[in-house]
Amino acid sequence: MTAERATAAVLIIGNEILSGRTEDANLAYLGRRLTDLGVDLREARVVPDVRATLVAQIDQLRREHDYLFTTGGIGPTHDDITAECVAAALDRPLIENAEARALLVERYGHDGLTPARLRMARTPTDAALIANPVSAVPGFRVANVYVLAGIPDVMRAMFESVAHTLTGGPRLLTATVVAPLREGDLAEPLRAIQEQHPDAEIGSYPFYSSAQFGASLVIRSADPDVLQTVLDAVRAMVRELGAQPLSEEVEPEARRS
Repeated sequence: MTAERATAAVLIIGNEILSGRTEDANLAYLGRRLTDLGVDLREARVVPDVRATLVAQIDQLRREHDYLFTTGGIGPTHDDITAECVAAALDRPLIENAEARALLVERYGHDGLTPARLRMARTPTDAALIANPVSAVPGFRVANVYVLAGIPDVMRAMFESVAHTLTGGPRLLTATVVAPLREGDLAEPLRAIQEQHPDAEIGSYPFYSSAQFGASLVIRSADPDVLQTVLDAVRAMVRELGAQPLSEEVEPEARRS
């Protein structure tokens, strides 16, 4: 693990995501939960069901981050190739996992365990299964790669079954100031505040409507004192620019009396 906050990447697998036929609902959930656990989600990629592409992406991301989570591609059909690609990326044989097979027999029975369904029992050698309390068909973990389902309810259940095993760092706290100002007017003074406080992250997210325009100024830090200091500076900046914050949101852990 890294000395401070662990890092993670998400690999979203599936031609249906890239074609727009299916809308991904997993990334936002993983981002929120990893943040809760003190793990920085540094990047996410969407890739097709193409073996060479998957193997290359898995190999790169597992080396660059403490954790890699994949979603999708572990079903019974011919285009579900995630397990074999993870095995290839880690240079491990792909085997029929006896524990996974037993779970499938329990769910489908011996007569119902078709060759297609048996594909879902394949894992690389020395993989640990990830429990699936929704439909019993497991995911798996090998080294720092966590292979999860693509169906949102199943993916969430799988993730929660391993969440307690992840090692992160201090949880990032968040404060938001909504300012009725144009981003062009905010840019320079906001940059100056960021430069003065490199231990905090400050983001500006503009919005427009028929009634008003403005920007949500989001501050993040693992240190509640740093968060409060930057929050006070941003409030003061908005007032110095001749406006009042429209609203504020501060996480309970970071509130000051």
